[in-house]
Amino acid sequence: MKKILLLLLLACSLPAVAVWPEASFDADVPRPEQTAGFAMGEWHWRHDQIQHYFERLAAHSALATLQVIGYSHERRPLLQLVVSSEQNLARLDSIRQQNLAQSQGQTLAEDAPVIIWLGYGVHGNEPSATHAAVALAYYLTAVQSSEVEQWLDEAVIIIQPSLNPDGHDRFSHWVNMHRGKTPVADPQHREHVEPWPNGRPNHYWFDLNRDWLLLQHPESQARISEYHRWLPQVLGDFHEMGTNSTYFFQPGIPSRNYPLTPERNFELTRTLAEFHAASLDQAKELYYTEESFDDFYIGKGSTYPDVTGGIGILYEQASSRGHVQESIHGLLTFERTIRNQLLTSLSTIRGAVEYRSELQRYQQDFFRLGQTEARQESFRGYMLTEVDDKTRLHALLRLLRQHQIEAFPLQRDWQDGQYSYKAGESYFVPLQQAQYRLLKGAFSTRKNFPDNTFYDVSSWTLPYAYNIEYRQVQRDPARALANEPWVEAVQSVPAPEAGAYAYAFGWQDQKAPLLLQALLAEGVVARMAQADFTAITNDGPQSFVAGSVLIPAGLQQESDWFARLQAAQQRFALPVFAIQTGLTPAGSDLGSFRFVPVQLPQVLLIAGPGINSTEAGELWYNLERLAGISPSMVEPERFSRIDLSRYSHIILPDGSYQQWNSAEQEALRRWLNDGGIVWGQKRAVSWLVQHELLQAQVWQPAEMNRMISHQQLRYSDQEALAARQRIAGAIFEAELDRSHPLTFGLPRDRLPLFKNSTLLLQPSHAPFVNVALYSEQPHLAGYTAPEFVPRIGQAAALLAHNHGRGRVIAMTDNPVFRGYFKGSSRLLVNAIYLGHSFSAQSQAEDDE
Repeated sequence: MKKILLLLLLACSLPAVAVWPEASFDADVPRPEQTAGFAMGEWHWRHDQIQHYFERLAAHSALATLQVIGYSHERRPLLQLVVSSEQNLARLDSIRQQNLAQSQGQTLAEDAPVIIWLGYGVHGNEPSATHAAVALAYYLTAVQSSEVEQWLDEAVIIIQPSLNPDGHDRFSHWVNMHRGKTPVADPQHREHVEPWPNGRPNHYWFDLNRDWLLLQHPESQARISEYHRWLPQVLGDFHEMGTNSTYFFQPGIPSRNYPLTPERNFELTRTLAEFHAASLDQAKELYYTEESFDDFYIGKGSTYPDVTGGIGILYEQASSRGHVQESIHGLLTFERTIRNQLLTSLSTIRGAVEYRSELQRYQQDFFRLGQTEARQESFRGYMLTEVDDKTRLHALLRLLRQHQIEAFPLQRDWQDGQYSYKAGESYFVPLQQAQYRLLKGAFSTRKNFPDNTFYDVSSWTLPYAYNIEYRQVQRDPARALANEPWVEAVQSVPAPEAGAYAYAFGWQDQKAPLLLQALLAEGVVARMAQADFTAITNDGPQSFVAGSVLIPAGLQQESDWFARLQAAQQRFALPVFAIQTGLTPAGSDLGSFRFVPVQLPQVLLIAGPGINSTEAGELWYNLERLAGISPSMVEPERFSRIDLSRYSHIILPDGSYQQWNSAEQEALRRWLNDGGIVWGQKRAVSWLVQHELLQAQVWQPAEMNRMISHQQLRYSDQEALAARQRIAGAIFEAELDRSHPLTFGLPRDRLPLFKNSTLLLQPSHAPFVNVALYSEQPHLAGYTAPEFVPRIGQAAALLAHNHGRGRVIAMTDNPVFRGYFKGSSRLLVNAIYLGHSFSAQSQAEDDE
């Protein structure tokens, strides 16, 4: 009690921290507190307040221009303030275009400004970053200083104050609503303990700092579009870390840098670090470098620039996670965290201006040497091939194009050794292009590195994620290629003719489930084929594969059903074939029991405290994008009190379900017996096994860890041992039973899966339960301890069996990892629409 009282007294008596360095300011420039109505750090700014201040600042200052570059999921504007001298702003687009010309081999003028990009608040609950952007914008436009005048003459400074405005407002609301008259420093105080989900992720609970390469969200898409319009020489990426830390700036751990980043990049990072150190030394602030955080995953903000021509620098400030909080270093105030982030923002500008010529020369060399390295490679590029799912293929091509990577369609068939590539199905991605290093990194299958400890994932191979066949080719397809790179075109297909006996469309295209869902929602009656068949259409015999959707005219209940069919078909631009007769020349006739009814799904997603919010968000996001379903979401603690009869499916994300007692277990068991379908993944699988809802066995992480030798270890080996005992994120290959309904629509017998857990399912001894097994040699990309690989090769990737009239489907991986694993996501989608299309008795039911 005495300690708490002492802390409260200290909080009341804390001297105000000067957020801005001592200087003379132009009184005509609006100060932040004049707009917000309170001093910087007294309360947390909402995004609309930041927008209002930046609008006022741009209106009053000739040194700044404000742009809205996009909108978040919740339609908050994504702001970008460009600050420079009046002369530079008058020719801003000319400066931008001249800077871009470097990537095409042109040399910059000696007086060209350095481009500095400062990004703040990609994690919404790291507020010192976003507030430092406000403080910086005021400082640059209001301070009366010859040094700052020089900066603005020699630099274009791009400030993005909040890269995640939805998460930022979630956090700001929380801490403001719990701020008392006297801020409470107690770490256990409600202000410092955010609810589920916290403010870190965006609307769909994704970590946007993992989305620079993947571009699944509008915030990231807008950011990358603008990034490639500018190609900055320096990018500052401002974050927060634990309250008991100090201040970190790169360089990070030297052995954990991405291999394709030039060594000169790290030299310049160390040079700029001297400016940060000098600034924090003057403020008497503690800091450190090179002891944490890697520079490896190219899909985060401080590393993406490193493989695209810039210098990315990570900054991490200890977080007050509110207005003031006790730490091992004393009381940490919000004002102080803002001040420190502002100081390193200024030191970034100071260093970049001083080393302007060196940074510009480095960027020119980056692109020039990249072309040389590309010519020296043993292969000329990659060939991408997909026969049936143009939507998934185009999604990958679109992603590459967003990163300024070009792909060229084959305009005629081409042979490369034993492999044949057909026009209309294959695209050539040449190494010889400006973003050579980014391309090579995005397609990498590397498995071992000098240091196999990873802060984030160790693999992200884009063609594997999209399940697109790809190969390195040793020569250029040359005259077989189109002259121009692929550009997305508006898709259109002819509408089906009226009056047919039935209508059908294939299940291979990624948009097929969206079309089916739209039809079911409109009351259209549908059946799904359990085997291949051929039907007589207006254009002659047409082959359909298992999973194809049949719309029998005679079963329709709505008088305008055909108009609804046509409208939905045109919306998704998929071919729908008019069938003339129910008698088929091959396969089952259309009235066969092999065409099973499909009902409109009603999906419940468990989401709340105890559940992995990231994976719950990924499931939510992908159900909407790939299945057209917005699920109901219920917290685990409410599960036993809701009406489960409303739902056809229950999705159990990764998480802890130990809070569920006999009431929840029995409710789920009854619902399954009555015909429900449950999908469980990762730790939810362990819970299902533990309570005998899934008839299977698992290899637990503790068992896997014992496979790594603990002998002859030194105390200093703890981190290395922990790294070997985890799968930080690697890609493995599964072999599919493609006769099983849960695999319908998948193009090949083998499927890449993303794994970041050592929990494994043991294969079932019961027939027809093993839907997917890992390949004997499963490891495709990323680091995994060699001891784990044989055991993974013995494991099951997906099991499914009956439970009463219901079905249990289980997977120890996440098929929708970070939203971009479009290939394996089909397993989840099929569980929604084809979950009742199979029947497989578990061993336990056989014994009964």
